[in-house]
Amino acid sequence: MTTQATTAEQPISSSMRLVRWANLAFMLYVLLVAVSTVSSGFKLSVGEQAKTLFEFASHPIAGLMIGLVATSLIQSSSTVTSIIVGLVAGGLPVETAIPMVMGANIGTTLTNTLVSLGHARCKEEFRRAFASATVHDFFNLLAVFIFLPLEMMFGLLDKVSSWLVSPMLDAGNMSMNGMNFMKVVTKPGVELIKAPLEGMGSMGGVFMILVGIGLIFVSITAMGKLMRSLMVGRARDILKSAIGRGPMHGIASGTLVTVLVQSSSTTTSLMVPLVGTGVLKVRDVYPFTLGANIGTCITALLAATAVTGEFAVFALQIALVHLSFNVLATLLIYGVPFLRELPLKGAFFLGDLGTKSKAAVAAYIGLVFIALPSSILALTA
Repeated sequence: MTTQATTAEQPISSSMRLVRWANLAFMLYVLLVAVSTVSSGFKLSVGEQAKTLFEFASHPIAGLMIGLVATSLIQSSSTVTSIIVGLVAGGLPVETAIPMVMGANIGTTLTNTLVSLGHARCKEEFRRAFASATVHDFFNLLAVFIFLPLEMMFGLLDKVSSWLVSPMLDAGNMSMNGMNFMKVVTKPGVELIKAPLEGMGSMGGVFMILVGIGLIFVSITAMGKLMRSLMVGRARDILKSAIGRGPMHGIASGTLVTVLVQSSSTTTSLMVPLVGTGVLKVRDVYPFTLGANIGTCITALLAATAVTGEFAVFALQIALVHLSFNVLATLLIYGVPFLRELPLKGAFFLGDLGTKSKAAVAAYIGLVFIALPSSILALTA
């Protein structure tokens, strides 16, 4: 009887997996259409009304804060970077968008910091969990502290990403004919959204941007849930076999798991309870966190494939900026012993402070993710 029941359940399980894979493919298509919609809306706005929305981002510090606040609110750096890709495809300058990408890296760390609050009842658990969560914060803050001044002075990431994207350019122009097939694929979806709004002129373009942003949010959220349900077993196996076997295994597994579940917030948040309960140590999950930073770049790279036209190369370039930033930060900070220890020391200090005063925890979250960005935005505006 049991054998018969198991045999009967197997086709249902397989069919459900097929349905989920089909839904995943559809959501990927929605993401590509959404990015193209943001790009088309930005172009349709003819600069004035759409550009004023981002005019105040021209200062690098303001751009950094916009990326930080937007990601803290949406709780998804993948969503924010995909929106940025769409905006660059519509004409937002790459140099303006680079600090916004850096800010998204900081904003995404809020999720696992909030997850650590679930261990607040037990002081020892909370000390470990909060340290595990904030090592991600300190690493990304240190990365921005090093690379933002380099970008402002020398245009480092702009130059590196230009070099990476240069082989994909045709000689003498800015088109990416190798990816033009995407225009054919996404055009029906974009036209469906554009048709009723095109007659509204520049305001129609603004509405297209808003619709595109909404679709990006929905598609990435759905893709994350579907990938977690499809890959949860494999992801768990990778985690068990890789974490603690050395930094290279940790970085590789963090990258792979994040690519699978399409969310660095999810993968880093998985680590917090494991450290809190003493299964893993903060030092063990530190490399995994760096891998998660790299793995989350896949979404923006996928989004960039949806873009065609005169700004297509710049959309791909800003996606490569995100990847370059995280890879270079990992190589520099983790590769230099003195720098490698700084995020750990900061995390351990906050973990100890948090066990002594919960008000200090609230002050830290409020200062880094709310008060400081809001104040800087108000001053730069």
